Amino acid sequence: MLALASAMTLSGNTGLAQVNYLLDSPEWVEAATPAPPQFSVNSVLPLDMPPYVSVKVGVDPQTIAVGEDGVVRYVVVMRNTSGNTSASYEGIRCSSDEVKTYARWSASGQWNLLAHPEWKAVSDNMPSHHAQVFARQAACVNHATTSKQEVIDALKARQITPPTWKGN
Repeated sequence: MLALASAMTLSGNTGLAQVNYLLDSPEWVEAATPAPPQFSVNSVLPLDMPPYVSVKVGVDPQTIAVGEDGVVRYVVVMRNTSGNTSASYEGIRCSSDEVKTYARWSASGQWNLLAHPEWKAVSDNMPSHHAQVFARQAACVNHATTSKQEVIDALKARQITPPTWKGN
């Protein structure tokens, strides 16, 4: 990593700014968080959750955004066995293996912004560990941020059957 940072420094400040989020640098600053995007349960790509998880969990690919700060932001959608749907607007910082929830979608169809969202380890994402699953399956490769298209391609590659979000 030191060699990469040195090489980027030699190539100019622009290069260093582009990979600064890859390094767990004390100078890293999170960009302003965009407003929660609209999402569709009809386009959700399912995550391959452990068999003990009864909730269907997936990500709407249209909501995935990779920020210049290296944070992968997305809407995760969850549907329980009785058909109730919930969603969260989250971000994953791959270099530090952390997740932050910015907002939760209410049953009334409105986003509720969290007053003080905080970064926490993806392994602490209880009770379903969906952020850790999303990070490992698609959003982060070896703790590095990928592009939006690479994230979508990774999610699609894991699909064996089409998502069954409608009607159940």
